Amino acid sequence: MAATPVPAAPVVPDTVTWHEAIEYAVPDGTPLLLNMAAPREGAGPFPAVVCIHGGGFRAGKRESHDALCVKLAERGYVAATVSYRLAPDHQFPAAVHDVKAAIRWLRAHAAEYRIDPTRIGALGTSAGGSLAQLLGVTANEPRFEGDGGNADQPSDVACVVNIYGANDFTKSYGRSKDAHVVLPLWFGGDLTTHRARHIEGSPLFWITPAAAPTRCIHGTEDDHVALEQSQWLIERLVAAAVPADLVVLEGAGHGFKGADAARAEQAIFEFLDARLQKSVSK
Repeated sequence: MAATPVPAAPVVPDTVTWHEAIEYAVPDGTPLLLNMAAPREGAGPFPAVVCIHGGGFRAGKRESHDALCVKLAERGYVAATVSYRLAPDHQFPAAVHDVKAAIRWLRAHAAEYRIDPTRIGALGTSAGGSLAQLLGVTANEPRFEGDGGNADQPSDVACVVNIYGANDFTKSYGRSKDAHVVLPLWFGGDLTTHRARHIEGSPLFWITPAAAPTRCIHGTEDDHVALEQSQWLIERLVAAAVPADLVVLEGAGHGFKGADAARAEQAIFEFLDARLQKSVSK
């Protein structure tokens, strides 16, 4: 759940079109923006990926996924990295409302940006992984839609890549070095006062056979979000006959670096290519 450092502006090759600071919603008067990379050539429609930053629901910036979006665009995706409202000023489920609004916005503007609205996936790191996972398991759940606009569009996603995101917040305390700080800010209290909110906000408890195909990527030495969080999720998805797998990075902590980051990136690309670059049945 640690915050992710914001890198320098991405290097954008000639093959990619870059769009920055597009407003996709204004909930409660708060402008929410996205950055987008898209293939410069080709009529499309292209598959799309929404990338969701981490930061313990209280920090982080969309720019942390700028470089990944450019790489995805080079592979034939329209990739958007999105801002969302942060705790403690905006508690659960505000950020869930926001990322669903982002999915609906992409569908509403599919023709303009050459997006195939049937092939939109979600990817997130840490808190962003939890939010991406909620997108994958709460399709058509009215309480999570919010009022971020484009209500005529659905907010479901075709697949999810959940990178060291927590999936059962009722079991984060004592297993995460900062859950006792982060989660009360996000949920408005701890388990003694807001247990129901912790359950409602945990992707694990929303799993049905209709959940989106999922890949989790997690390190064995993660002290912010324990590996078991991904193991529980994948077990539950597989039991529900949902295509799902877990890529375990031995010795990796929270926030991949070096060879671990390269392995994770390859696992991301392989999964997204398999699920989105052609029509795939569950």
